[in-house]
Amino acid sequence: MKNEEAIYDAKTLGKGKMTVLGIQHLFAMFGSTVLVPILTGLSVSATLLFAGLATLFMHLVTGKKVPVFLGSSFAFLSGYFTITAMGVERGLTQAQALPYACFGVACAGLLYLVLALVCKIFGSAKIMKFFPPVVTGPIIIAIGLILAPSAINSCSSNWGIALVAIVVIIVCNIWGKGMIKIIPILMGVLASYIVAAIFGKVDFSGVASAAWIGLPVKYQDTVFSIFNSSLDKELLIAAVIAIMPIAIATMMEHVGDISAIGGTIGKNLIEDPGLHRTLIGDGLGTTIASLFGAPANTTYGENTGVLVLTKVYDPFVVRLAAFFAIALSFCPKFAALIAAMPSATVGGVSIILYGMISSVGIRNMVENHTDFQKSRNVIVCAVIVGLALGVNFSGLLGADITSAGNNATGAISFMAGSMKISLSGLAVASIVGIILNAILPGGRDEYLPNEENSSSLGKF
Repeated sequence: MKNEEAIYDAKTLGKGKMTVLGIQHLFAMFGSTVLVPILTGLSVSATLLFAGLATLFMHLVTGKKVPVFLGSSFAFLSGYFTITAMGVERGLTQAQALPYACFGVACAGLLYLVLALVCKIFGSAKIMKFFPPVVTGPIIIAIGLILAPSAINSCSSNWGIALVAIVVIIVCNIWGKGMIKIIPILMGVLASYIVAAIFGKVDFSGVASAAWIGLPVKYQDTVFSIFNSSLDKELLIAAVIAIMPIAIATMMEHVGDISAIGGTIGKNLIEDPGLHRTLIGDGLGTTIASLFGAPANTTYGENTGVLVLTKVYDPFVVRLAAFFAIALSFCPKFAALIAAMPSATVGGVSIILYGMISSVGIRNMVENHTDFQKSRNVIVCAVIVGLALGVNFSGLLGADITSAGNNATGAISFMAGSMKISLSGLAVASIVGIILNAILPGGRDEYLPNEENSSSLGKF
């Protein structure tokens, strides 16, 4: 289905209206993009900087043909939590362990480049058959379920404030009109934050002491800071093994989102500029951002929603949002205001977001007509979910489900020479799921890259 062509662009609208539309795109991505560093402990300023830079890089690689914004990905949250928990167990602080997780995410971003090369050589259709929805769907479902306990822990600090966020998000998403319906996460965060401030539940001392202008990247937050005499090689390898398999799900989500954007603007972006180009933009953007202490990037469905709302498909308006994000990254006072957000606010928002991540996995399978009358599909799905959750929450494998905050998670460990290698539940499930789907007899389902197969969560 091809939508009607947009009649508005930079020339017809003028600078003033385009600037307003660019700010609207900034608001659309903002709530979810800054929530990832809040949840993980990464830098808000670096997140905004590299979201903007990654977006501009994507537009450069694709010949300015794709009106897409790259914001923070939620899919890698479980990877961050797993590696930081491992680091704390090994005597590091959370801040010291985060760069190790970022290294794993940077390596995951390189998988996009591998897939881009393979797609360019063999064609995307031949590659997708190894990553059908019966594999990627359960992985996505498991990601949301694994994250859910941390959301409850955050809400427990003040359920009243958390419920404000939950209720506002639901109201805006179901009954909201226009732009309000596009930014329910941001509205939930603002409402809950304001209520918390009114009742004296927010500490603004850090905001008062923060400077107005400063550099968004600090050396100690980057991956480069860990490569010294105290480098923990085992933790570094564990980060790569635990986090890289998550890219299997996010790469398939990328395909769906690019298809959706193409359906929105009436162009086949998989063919022109080509899936290999969009994968390069997304993957390399993620790798570079991670090396400098920012979260992984992903295509944002919220901004696609703005395209539908405004019928302005000119990629220039999205690039304006990227420039605005970069400008905000140089304001430490703004970052401190975000950091002061109550944990209950974050928890309330997270309950919905994490549940929606799992819902995206279900949607992935439904829209691609995964046939659960086939025993092979039931087995593949069951093994993936069982391994992912079982390993992650197994007390015998190291999980600590009684502590508050970001819980220590289980992992299957083994020795490779003198080095200990740990595989997270998601890593084990992804590897086993792909192998099972490849070797079990019976017809294999395939991914259907059409305009309907896009995530309702662009930030996933």
